[in-house]
Amino acid sequence: MKLLKSVVFAAALLASGLALADINVGVTLSATGPAASLGIPEKNTIALLPKTIAGQKINYIVLDDASDTTAAVTNTRKLITEDKVDVILGSTVTPNSLAMIDVVSEAKTPMISMAASAKIVEPMDAKKAWVFKTPQNDSMMSQAIVDHMAANGVKTVGFVGFSDAYGEGWYQEFSKAAAAKNLQIVANERYSRTDTSVTGQVLKIMAAKPDAVLIAGSGTPAALPQKTLKERGYAGKIYQTHGIANADFLRVGGKDVEGTILPAGPVLVAAQLPDSNPVKKSALAYIAAYETAYGKGSVSTFGGHAWDAGHLLAAAVPVALKKAKPGTPEFRAALRDAIEQVKGMAGAHGIFTMTKTDHLGLDHNARVMVKIENGAWKYTP
Repeated sequence: MKLLKSVVFAAALLASGLALADINVGVTLSATGPAASLGIPEKNTIALLPKTIAGQKINYIVLDDASDTTAAVTNTRKLITEDKVDVILGSTVTPNSLAMIDVVSEAKTPMISMAASAKIVEPMDAKKAWVFKTPQNDSMMSQAIVDHMAANGVKTVGFVGFSDAYGEGWYQEFSKAAAAKNLQIVANERYSRTDTSVTGQVLKIMAAKPDAVLIAGSGTPAALPQKTLKERGYAGKIYQTHGIANADFLRVGGKDVEGTILPAGPVLVAAQLPDSNPVKKSALAYIAAYETAYGKGSVSTFGGHAWDAGHLLAAAVPVALKKAKPGTPEFRAALRDAIEQVKGMAGAHGIFTMTKTDHLGLDHNARVMVKIENGAWKYTP
């Protein structure tokens, strides 16, 4: 009997140890609100990520921040203090992600953002040492737009962007790239993600008579300035950012977004890429996984950012497990270090090679130029 009790007790300890060994992943996404067309495919993709890595069970705890900065911070605090997560994935948009940095750095919990601004990981400091991201930086995409403008005779540009960190970050990066190519920005306007009219801003832009207009928005709210420009008879070139690369933008924009030019991740037009493109195979793998689960034509570039975040974890977890046990400060630190050491990981958007000073890890292969033609995305070499 005494032996039996000892065996039962040992088994209970073993079961307890296995439970503690689970890796808890906290996720906060914008599944509702203005950024829902971005957050929903990210949430759908989280459901496709590995449930086991290196023999350890992975628990994904997913919360909706409703595209709201305060909610994103609240979710992050809850996930860290109540759910004891080992890593945070999110949020969907730049303002939310920037606001979360103080929380994760204070808790020494690694975070992988799915928002675009370079400010999320640059310049590197003690706080941002805990933060990584998977979307292409606005600086990288700004350069692609400027190169395209210069090659196509654009001399003057009107700018209209969100009145938040996303729009401001884009303006700063675009204006630097434009100056280097002698492009003149003749108008600089802002609008809110929730605005229903931008007539005043558009009239000011049109009065400046730019050769082209760059709209720095994301999701379906980015269609509003373009529709207004078309209604007012603007006939110049219109550029958008990679923040619009989803089917909902095409649906909302309709005929008014025909001819739009934008930089995007390779996953948006993966089937059109030459076989020599180093990202084509891994991008198609994500598309196959997503469309198997959610239907043909359902894939979005934004879900690809969640896919890449999950694959960064899959690459880093086995390394971190050699140093510490999940659920401990030591494991969180080891996981942060392991993400920083990921090299040559093929994702939906590019090949990731992290360093101590580069917590994005993408190069020029992570962007292609795309044009909207006949309601679809067309790769433009």
